[in-house]
Amino acid sequence: MNSLQIALRVLKVDRRTRTSAILTAVGVAVATGLVLLLATLPFATVQREERALWQGDHFYSRGSDGPAKLVYSASKDYFDGKQIIRVDVALAPGATAAGLELPPGVPQLPGPGETVVSPALGRLLQGNSAAQLGDRFGKPVGALSDDALRFPEQLVALTGHTADQMPEASSHVAGFPKGEARPDGLLMLLSWVGIIVLLVPSLVLVASSARLTAARRERRLAALRLAGATPGQVTNMVAAETTLSAGIGALLGLLLSPALRGLASFVPWAGGTWQAADFALPVGLTVFIVMAIPVLVVLAGVLGLRRVLKNPLFATGGHTKKPLRWWRLLALPAAGLFFLYAVSTSGDSGGIGMVMVGLFLLVGSAAIVGPWVTSAVGGTFVRIWRRPSSLLAGRRLRDDPKSAYRASAGIVLAVFAGSMALTLLPTFESMAGGGRSFQDSVLYVDTDGQHASKIVEQANGSLQKYGQSEKAVAVGQVYLVQGEGSHRTGNRALVMSCADAVKLTRFGLTAENCTGGPAVFGDSALDLAQYKIADDWDGTAVAVKSGTRTEAVHLPDSDLAGTSIIDPAALPDGLARKYVTVVAPTTDANREIVRTALAAPAAGEEIGSRDQYLFNQQTELGDLRRVTVIGLLAAGVLAGCSAAVATAGSVMDRRRTFGALMAAGTPVRVLSRALRMEAALPALVATIGAGIVGVLVGVGLYSMVDPRGIVLSPWLLAPVVLGVGVALLGASVCTPALKRVQAEPLAEE
Repeated sequence: MNSLQIALRVLKVDRRTRTSAILTAVGVAVATGLVLLLATLPFATVQREERALWQGDHFYSRGSDGPAKLVYSASKDYFDGKQIIRVDVALAPGATAAGLELPPGVPQLPGPGETVVSPALGRLLQGNSAAQLGDRFGKPVGALSDDALRFPEQLVALTGHTADQMPEASSHVAGFPKGEARPDGLLMLLSWVGIIVLLVPSLVLVASSARLTAARRERRLAALRLAGATPGQVTNMVAAETTLSAGIGALLGLLLSPALRGLASFVPWAGGTWQAADFALPVGLTVFIVMAIPVLVVLAGVLGLRRVLKNPLFATGGHTKKPLRWWRLLALPAAGLFFLYAVSTSGDSGGIGMVMVGLFLLVGSAAIVGPWVTSAVGGTFVRIWRRPSSLLAGRRLRDDPKSAYRASAGIVLAVFAGSMALTLLPTFESMAGGGRSFQDSVLYVDTDGQHASKIVEQANGSLQKYGQSEKAVAVGQVYLVQGEGSHRTGNRALVMSCADAVKLTRFGLTAENCTGGPAVFGDSALDLAQYKIADDWDGTAVAVKSGTRTEAVHLPDSDLAGTSIIDPAALPDGLARKYVTVVAPTTDANREIVRTALAAPAAGEEIGSRDQYLFNQQTELGDLRRVTVIGLLAAGVLAGCSAAVATAGSVMDRRRTFGALMAAGTPVRVLSRALRMEAALPALVATIGAGIVGVLVGVGLYSMVDPRGIVLSPWLLAPVVLGVGVALLGASVCTPALKRVQAEPLAEE
């Protein structure tokens, strides 16, 4: 009878071994499915970006691409808070549509006055008036397919023009942009963090499942060794038994992965969901993952045989375990120093590989430090408390800290991940804000002094046609400077009347500020004898008109500091305004109509607003919150399951001990209380430590983005509280397990 036949025979006759194998297979399936899903995320973003390359988000024209056949411009438009990718094109002089290669999913090249739109944008065009949306584009003549869209609900318009109608900043290119897409850097980072943070709890669940019958299996294998089985034969038996459950679990995980990918396709990221085909993993990497996880599980099972192979008598009769050494505590600071080094040098090396290695070492150090902490907690129980349940719990933690820590290992990692996330998220949220100096509802489009008057005239004509009372105005930009060359200092100034500044800016000016003649308003009263005006930072500076007053105003937002407002009457004669922004006030009712009025004369230039800028920030923060919540829920569920299975395994491992105690008259409630204390108090100490380490890791990761300090939130305590709660919930299975032990004859063991 070979090793596989023996493993099948054991599974057939032993119910507890069968239960352990089933739970092991489930744990491996979960681990495999999660890793397969998370590993696809970078590839999924590449698939997205390859479809959207023609939209020109990261396009730079190169003169060596070939003779120009196309005049091309890409910009962003908005409607009701939703982003619209607008691509304006025209055939270059002498070129024909027949000689132009169209991107996949683009049915035709639109002619002047025509547009090809995505299905989602087509539905918006049908559901809204031309004044609100349709007049921004030409006549719809076709629909883009999914092959041309970043995500199914993306709003895209490919609009045709004549060459002389194209924006000034248009590129003359040989064709639509194409090339090699790059993965989303943030999502790649999150996927690696997810693999590290979720894989370990999954493997803890596998280990806890395997421990359900650890004591019985050790005695069985030791008996075989004493009966004459060689170490190789015993190892092969364990490898066959573990390979059977782990292999089935890996295959189940592979079969489960399409369902997980289907669910993941509904999770929005960067403004939209995913196409099902995005989550495609290379075959080689898929095979590697499906084989690597069972190999790790089998390797762990074989390494656990050291005691049985070395001295089978100890395995059958029990033995005194060696106390844990203090050097285990060095693992955490060593991993922390490596992580600190990786973070501090990440800017020089230009990658996050070393940072991820440091993060993995920190997560792994918990398995080394955790048992020592558990043993220390057990020693405290034995020395201080004298209740029977406390003494039983303390003796267990002191005598077998590795097995006792296993119940809280997944919880510790979940708390670590939660603390790290709750350190980063509030800090990212505190960075939100900023934007231009105009009020949230004001629309603006940047241009130059040559085209500003034409845009204002045409936009106001359209506003009048649409029956709107709002008027667009041109706001110039100059610089108030002192000094020359590299010693020049100063700040930017918006050229607009005080009355317009009251209506259009966030400076908080009132009609009272507008009395007394031309003025310069800012956060401080400038000495105009020292400051001069230049149309560009490096331009020639000339003096402000005499009689101009300066007035310091209290700015409501700190991001306005460094910007001033200067009345046009204060400018010296003949000073041209090189940079101009056309702005127009709006209300909630007519915002899209005003945007449409600006769109035609803007000729493809992006029309922005601070309101939209803040909305985009909240969209990005919403993506991070959503991914964080999903990841922490998964980690919490895995941690709770591993805690429950580990607690049940702890009872099964000590069936003889608990059976003897109950036979001697020990109440089940005392044993239940001891088991709950075994789970809760080490989890409390370990989760507090994990929370502190998670905060420090969050600080380190944030320092890679911004050297400024972080924002600490009271919500940082939530993972610790939830971690202890999950530990208690997982330990609640001890009472049913003890009652089952009580119901079975002690002689069975």
